Amino acid sequence: MNKTIYSHFDKKAITALPVVTFPGRVVTIITAGEAEKAVDYLLKSDIMGVDTETKPAFHKGQQNKVALLQVSNRDTCFLFRLNFTGITPAIQRLLEDKGVKKIGLSWHDDIRGLEAREPFQPGFFIDLQDIVGEIGIQDLSLQKIYANIFHEKISKRQRLTNWEAPTLSDKQKQYAAIDAWSCIKIYEEILRLKKTGNYHIVEVPEPNGQEMSSKKG
Repeated sequence: MNKTIYSHFDKKAITALPVVTFPGRVVTIITAGEAEKAVDYLLKSDIMGVDTETKPAFHKGQQNKVALLQVSNRDTCFLFRLNFTGITPAIQRLLEDKGVKKIGLSWHDDIRGLEAREPFQPGFFIDLQDIVGEIGIQDLSLQKIYANIFHEKISKRQRLTNWEAPTLSDKQKQYAAIDAWSCIKIYEEILRLKKTGNYHIVEVPEPNGQEMSSKKG
């Protein structure tokens, strides 16, 4: 049966959808030694999903550094707590790797944030915002794209929490893991739909207030 895809997904409809949960394990990384082992493990994967989190700034002129780099394969997500480790040689090796495709969304923004911590040469990254249009989706936010394709809701409640907290809560860990892992799911479903053609696009007028090219919403 063909999947129905909308050019613009109704944000109000997302509220009623079942909430996504991360099905795998989440591993928090707080030392350079742990980072080394995690990177060795991840680089054996055939694909990764990536994202970052930064403690929100509520005062004008305030800007915080990226606090978390989350990298997931299909069943395990590693949360690299950069506010503790910084960009270690192993993490830099991961970011510069050209062998394993790494899927993100609005990833150019994440790269700028990571480079503010430590300059590096970005490796093999694919930005979902560059390819969703190939199946007719014009939305740019992760939540809308995921809801459109899978009819599930990615909760954004943890986005503005303190990502520099001494210990991340279970809800923060779930949120971070889902944001990285879901990029893999979206990417592979886009490839499947393009290959099979088992979808049809419903053109929906663009909502008021053009969506910005970002992950917000």
